[in-house]
Amino acid sequence: VQLQASGGGLVQAGGSLRLSCAASARTFNGYSMAWFRRAPGKEREFVAAISWSGSITDYTYSVKGRFTISRDNAKNTAYLQMNSLKPEDAAVYYCAAARFRTVVFSTSPRDYDYWGQGTLVTVSS
Repeated sequence: VQLQASGGGLVQAGGSLRLSCAASARTFNGYSMAWFRRAPGKEREFVAAISWSGSITDYTYSVKGRFTISRDNAKNTAYLQMNSLKPEDAAVYYCAAARFRTVVFSTSPRDYDYWGQGTLVTVSS
């Protein structure tokens, strides 16, 4: 599975962006998807995850109520809708995919097998 992330850009604080993650496989059903981000000088951190069915999601506390993860399995694409962006949201955002057997998804980047190339989000104050 190859992942292609897109949708990053420059936005003012309070603005919105929608990131997309397109999978190359004919189907990415069965794969949980997640978004991580890495700000300069910081570790890669979990942002959001979604189960393969789309019925279960999770978010890091700092983005709850502002970000929404979703997926369209017919289009092999996952999304991250980001609203009310803050300067501290600025980072390179990565999408990731993995099949999980005993859990729905993971918040650890070590548990993901496939990664997109990253898309830069810049938020001006």
